[in-house]
Amino acid sequence: MLGALGLNPGDEAVYGALAGRARAGPAELGGLLHVPVAEVEASLSHLIACGLVTSTPDGVYAAAPPAIALGALISERRAELRSAELALVTLAEEHRRAMAGRSISELIEVVTGVEAIRHRFAQVQHAARREVRSFVTAPFVAVPPGENPVESQQVAQGVRYRVVIDRPALAEPGVVAETLESLRLGVQVRVAESLPIKLMLADAELGLVPLTAVAGEEPGAVLLHRAGLLTAMDALFEIVWRHAHPLDAGALDGPTAPDGTDVETDVPTALDRRILALLLAGLTDQAVATQLDLSLRTLQRRLRHLMDLAGVQSRMQLGWYAARNNWA
Repeated sequence: MLGALGLNPGDEAVYGALAGRARAGPAELGGLLHVPVAEVEASLSHLIACGLVTSTPDGVYAAAPPAIALGALISERRAELRSAELALVTLAEEHRRAMAGRSISELIEVVTGVEAIRHRFAQVQHAARREVRSFVTAPFVAVPPGENPVESQQVAQGVRYRVVIDRPALAEPGVVAETLESLRLGVQVRVAESLPIKLMLADAELGLVPLTAVAGEEPGAVLLHRAGLLTAMDALFEIVWRHAHPLDAGALDGPTAPDGTDVETDVPTALDRRILALLLAGLTDQAVATQLDLSLRTLQRRLRHLMDLAGVQSRMQLGWYAARNNWA
């Protein structure tokens, strides 16, 4: 809890124990925390240096008032972070000026190996100050579904995420669950029939484009700095985004199928509306059935019933009718 202030778990435990009593010695604290006295004394020395603990000549210690002592540390950290932010702006501008005169080979960095790609994948997201945009396609070589903790951290910091995922990727294990979690966080997700490449963009400054994986060789990616090629990637994303289908969290989230799902009614049920929403978003029949805890046969029977209600003969006609009549 206090690690951000430079305290390790041992220091924090000792300070917490002292804060709950007027005064105590190292032996008493060691017995209370079940740690060697030497470790307690080391923590006490660090806490005194931080201004969190005071001592008396007779070897007794007391915690400084948390509101004052911790408040001072927090203020110092804020000042340090502000200085770091100012330094970042200065360094970024110096880097921009330096990049302006560099050759094409210096503006494009080739990254090889799974670990190197994962590292750059996280770095590009951390570099964003306003927005991260990405294309998600299968196969997932370096960063499998559910293994991108940076997304939630950046969203919490106010960075906007826009993601386009292609239809085949939604059928991959774990992708629907990860997409639902992203939607809950506030990530905007759209579905495209297919995508030409994998892509991640941080503002208009950086782009990461994984290369086509070749069997038996290490995976690779290209890191693009601000240049004409990055501008082209920016334009490509916006074109695809405009034509992709928005995905609603309500279509993916919710309880599993209730009892009586085979009961036929004269109007679409809540389950029918979720089925249509998922199919319109681009999920396959099997992916929809799995998400809603239905058998494939039950799903297809529900679709046949909906087609009869709509008076249509094909899935395409059903999709058009559902959109026009607000069924999904």
